[in-house]
Amino acid sequence: MGKIKRKTELSFKEFTDGILARDRSILSQAITLVESTLPKHNNLAQKIIAHCLPHTGKSIRIGITGVPGVGKSTFIETFGLYLTQEKKRSVAVLAIDPTSERTKGSILGDKIRMEELSLDPNAFIRPSPTSGSLGGVAKNTRESILLCEAAGFNTIIIETVGVGQSEVTVDSMVDFFLLLLLAGAGDEIQGMKRGIMEMADAVAITKADGENIVRAEQAKREYGNAIHLYPPKESGWVPEVTTCSSLKNKGINEIWETIIKHRNLIEQSGELEKKRHLQAKKWMHEAILYGLKENFYSNEQIKSALLKLEEQVTQGKKSPFAAAQELLTTYFKNFS
Repeated sequence: MGKIKRKTELSFKEFTDGILARDRSILSQAITLVESTLPKHNNLAQKIIAHCLPHTGKSIRIGITGVPGVGKSTFIETFGLYLTQEKKRSVAVLAIDPTSERTKGSILGDKIRMEELSLDPNAFIRPSPTSGSLGGVAKNTRESILLCEAAGFNTIIIETVGVGQSEVTVDSMVDFFLLLLLAGAGDEIQGMKRGIMEMADAVAITKADGENIVRAEQAKREYGNAIHLYPPKESGWVPEVTTCSSLKNKGINEIWETIIKHRNLIEQSGELEKKRHLQAKKWMHEAILYGLKENFYSNEQIKSALLKLEEQVTQGKKSPFAAAQELLTTYFKNFS
């Protein structure tokens, strides 16, 4: 008897039917396809996304960031379980981590720590790829959002693990941005990046339990005063500051009520639709830039010229600008 050939890849129909039927295993495989760098996988992934597009856009997209040690994964697990159990919502947690190549799988560690949520039938947790490139991770995360929405998840949580630019990137793909902070962690207000504070739709002081309650309430007052110094949001929303304890399950419902209040405001004012449209355009332009960069550096002529020109630049024999122009001229000759 001959060996039975094992089918290793799903067809387009199997993928789309499985995603729309809320099959989490097939959803996971579709996201793996999105993350692949193989052209044949990319082509299939784009066909799947195009088919799923009419079933997207109905979720609440929430971005969550916070300083190291703030208890982000503990908060997300408690918050996610509150949503699945108390509010009967379906939750997908996606993480964006431009530093994952350096930290060697911090997100997988987060997934292990969110053990109870990962076992919840109404939740889906997905670690991001270790691409080492913020552009690549961001592109994959955006496409993963659409696939999760098509699979029926009505609450998407985007966790940012990195700092700085990753917050800006996450803000460009969510409806609501939640900043988690610790009380008594030093000179918090001065130490926080102004841009992150400006992006926040709400600030939650975590670990407000036991002896830390008084410090948490003091931090709440300080941040409440500070946040009013920033320019108002276009929607007219005034960011709220609250305290919470993931371990004691306190303040979690207030955070959800804040998110719903914000959602109602931006839906009624038309700000949500406007924001989503702007984000979609931004995603397109960033995908163009990312695609051009990938294509440029994978070009064989560029590869062969790059090392030689880098050496000339570091030795001061050629200016960085002249070297860049030479490479671009070589690259664009392929299209003339």
